[in-house]
Amino acid sequence: MSKSRLLLALSLAVAPAALMAAPATKEQLLVAPAGARHYTISSIAGKHGDVWSWALTDGRTAYRMSMSLRGWITETDEVDTAGADGRPTRIAVRGFTDNGDATEDYSVGGDGVATWKTAVDGGSAPLGAKRYSAYGGPWLAQERDVAALVAAGDKGIDMLPGGHSRIRIGQPMTIDAPGGARSLKLAFIEGSSFAPTPVWLDADNRFFGNAGQISLLPAGSEVLGPKLKDIQEKAVEGLVRDVAHRFLSPAHRTPTLFDHVKLFDSVAGRYLADRAVLVANGKVAAVGAGGSLRAPAGTTRIDGRGKTLLPGLWDSHQHVGGDDWNLLQNVATGMTNYRSPGSLIVDALSITKRRAAGDLLAPEGKISVIIDRKDPLAAQGALTVTSAAEAIAAVDKIKAAGLWGAKFYTSMTPAWIAPAAAEAHRLGLHVHGHVPAGMRPLDAVRAGYDEITHINFIMMQAMPQEVVDKANTAARLEGPAKYGKDVDLDSPAMKAFYAELAKRGTIVDPTLTVWEQLMTSDGSALSPEYAPFAAISPPAVARGWKIAGYPLFDGLTRDDFRKSFAKMVGLVGRLHQAGVRIVAGTDGAGLELVRELELYRQAGLSNAEALQTATIIPARMTGMADRVGSIAPGKTADLILVDGDVEQSLAALRQIDKVVLDGNLLDGDDLRAAAGFSGRPR
Repeated sequence: MSKSRLLLALSLAVAPAALMAAPATKEQLLVAPAGARHYTISSIAGKHGDVWSWALTDGRTAYRMSMSLRGWITETDEVDTAGADGRPTRIAVRGFTDNGDATEDYSVGGDGVATWKTAVDGGSAPLGAKRYSAYGGPWLAQERDVAALVAAGDKGIDMLPGGHSRIRIGQPMTIDAPGGARSLKLAFIEGSSFAPTPVWLDADNRFFGNAGQISLLPAGSEVLGPKLKDIQEKAVEGLVRDVAHRFLSPAHRTPTLFDHVKLFDSVAGRYLADRAVLVANGKVAAVGAGGSLRAPAGTTRIDGRGKTLLPGLWDSHQHVGGDDWNLLQNVATGMTNYRSPGSLIVDALSITKRRAAGDLLAPEGKISVIIDRKDPLAAQGALTVTSAAEAIAAVDKIKAAGLWGAKFYTSMTPAWIAPAAAEAHRLGLHVHGHVPAGMRPLDAVRAGYDEITHINFIMMQAMPQEVVDKANTAARLEGPAKYGKDVDLDSPAMKAFYAELAKRGTIVDPTLTVWEQLMTSDGSALSPEYAPFAAISPPAVARGWKIAGYPLFDGLTRDDFRKSFAKMVGLVGRLHQAGVRIVAGTDGAGLELVRELELYRQAGLSNAEALQTATIIPARMTGMADRVGSIAPGKTADLILVDGDVEQSLAALRQIDKVVLDGNLLDGDDLRAAAGFSGRPR
């Protein structure tokens, strides 16, 4: 995991799907000595890992990291050699992460030329006054870059392989901490991500830690995680409030006429040529033939020739909470609605309240909360339970908070699902989730699931029992990766499975883009979901999108993994053919949504059918189809105007010209600039 991806994960409500490799041998890894500086990785669900740092006898600095997130394991170590000016002259990282081989080597020659090599890139350049930013390594190693940024002050630092970063340091504040009060400072790093990234410093401006849904803090200080998270989120709220007020001003709510556009009719699943749509008072006021609508005085008129007008897009697997800037980016990429399949209750309530007040520029969403058994493999951010009665009580808590759904997770005891799902249905909640270890997807549906999230859990129907029994570990990916290529998708048993899902009205949220990158990538190219955004994103972010792919095991090849992924794509097609409803979700930042739809086209869905999975179908799933999901008189004006013909290519969806959010007409270029992009996707 690159530092940019780490810092994003530390701030997300639920970290993007993290995956495990086979354990490293002891010979590969350093062993932290007694007395080594010790940090822990934790969340409200408990401790997830450790990071140590210590000085070697020759003056070098060593780091060691061991982490398990829901059974997905990272094991890395790092040794740094510092030059006379304090900058690293050599960095050596070894081990593995969910993204593959973590090996990284950096060195500075006597000629002042820096050379680096990772599993995904390599290069050399004169170092000059620049500083190399490592691709990965133990998370605590970021402290060296933080120290350099503090020393550089407002001028910041030019980074290798690219980019420029600086740090803004806030005023000291006294925090009640174990062992007594501490003076800490909230700082924001600029340039390494789309938005300022929070980091905590001590009274002497040294790195103290990161706080978020997952926190990296000194051992013994874990209790500070939620408190520091709350403080930094309040600080971010002020920044995003200014952005929201700029975009949601009265000037953006004047009537708008889109004339002579190609219109996507999501209900009928067809494109209509030369149409006109009038937006007024936050609603779609009229729809007619091109040139046929009269508009009131003061109307903004937009010539839609060569453009496509569509309902705003949905991401049905968008974990929200803790990253307001990502919600802004979602709007910039055409998303006007989302379904969160797992957020903290406090975060969900905050987002909903601030959006309603006009203090947060974000899509409108429906939010679920995760319930999992209290266990070392429990989901971070989950309500953890130890009995069926506690699972029912957790469902009641979700309903009391006014939220939409309950999502059960992989460590849940199977016998608890039916009573908890029955309580959720009694209360009118949607029931969905991962399939608990020991259950197959059909078992979960029969126990009360309305929806299965992730295509790998659908594939579990055909997996060997030993894979099913360990589905709360890496087996939930490794099983489908190993055996998926040999599954007969058209066998009588699988056809009966599809038919029962369809008969029961089960919904499937495949998140194919999660598995595409992990299973097919070999480090040689940027994954298709991110490639269009690479040139307009901060260099550190674009570099973090490059991964070596899930580590191979049991003699399997990357081609084997790719064949198994192709079966996952084919499985989506079979589900659709059988009448199972598909909703498009990313389990990422949201940038992956168009690629998700492109994969549905590969699965056999038509262009219009793929688009329905991100418009009218999720609107119906959430009970919002009377307001959003299609363009019709009286509906909320949540629309996107796209440069190009989406009927010819779904890729045109990345070329957002205008977004209408709750009736506010927003310019695509302005939104992209506010979200941290430097231009339009390619």
